[in-house]
Amino acid sequence: MRKKNFKGRMVKRSLPKCGDVCRTFDPIMTAYAEQLSQRDDVEEFRCNVYLDGLSEGDYTSDFLIIKTDGTHAVRECVYRSRITKPLQMKLLEMSRSYWLHRGITDWGIVTNAK
Repeated sequence: MRKKNFKGRMVKRSLPKCGDVCRTFDPIMTAYAEQLSQRDDVEEFRCNVYLDGLSEGDYTSDFLIIKTDGTHAVRECVYRSRITKPLQMKLLEMSRSYWLHRGITDWGIVTNAK
């Protein structure tokens, strides 16, 4: 989860299952986007989905995934070293409750290996 107008290093790629240009901001997002584009159970995914109507500010979720069975999933990419930071925990909880309020219960976190 990031600020909507995040100013950082960005990698733009065209991936087959991403409807638009896939913009990733760190190696975790890049690796997960590649993984999603190769999975058979994923029909389509979107990167950096704007969370409209948040009172806390303008933020985006990392991935909104549409599976082949019609269900949706959301994934947030976080480094393990940052996962317990208070601000990061607050942002993750905001994302989880935002999507839960919209009926998406398959919400998860993607982390680096170590």
